[in-house]
Amino acid sequence: MKPVTESVLSELIERYPVLQGLRDAVEQSVGLICGSYSAGGKTLACGNGGSAADSEHIVGELMKSFVLPRPLPTEHVRLLEGIGRGDLSASLQQGVRAISLTSHISLSTATLNDVDPYMVFAQQVYVLGRPGDTLIGISTSGNAKNVLNAASVARAFGLNVIGLTGARESKLDPWCDVVIKAPETQTFKVQELHLPIYHAICAMVESELFLGES
Repeated sequence: MKPVTESVLSELIERYPVLQGLRDAVEQSVGLICGSYSAGGKTLACGNGGSAADSEHIVGELMKSFVLPRPLPTEHVRLLEGIGRGDLSASLQQGVRAISLTSHISLSTATLNDVDPYMVFAQQVYVLGRPGDTLIGISTSGNAKNVLNAASVARAFGLNVIGLTGARESKLDPWCDVVIKAPETQTFKVQELHLPIYHAICAMVESELFLGES
């Protein structure tokens, strides 16, 4: 892990000492997301309510510059120059392929109405997911049935699973490769800690994948 990446994690723990016990889980999560990217894969994210907003937030930080600049690699600049649109290279940024499964309203409502309300995320994991991709399943209780079903499908078809939950043991735990348990039990307090955790993960992924590239 790069020194800058380690400094992000150290700063997270310094600002939120209560998260000290999550250091290894955060590092492992960064490794899974970076591994999926390096293999040409992607990261999927899902959750309900406030955790749906967190899914969108995570994808937003991964898909474009977050803390560091992400200039295009030289070969991509040259491709744009080759079609006479080199001007676009200054405004494009590198990103991690990421999809929030909470975004597809037509598909989700069709699944809710026509199939099973608890399969809205699992259906998307089945169709979009490929072996080696990573699913981030967010549930403050760890027991959200639609997140659990998505994790089960992900496990069956060779995806990595990161669970972002609260302190209690949950049904989601055994389906995850890594579980990040915010040390709170009330929903809003868990969510308050999820934000700095996933911000740190996104910043760490960014430094690992894009720092120094040009």
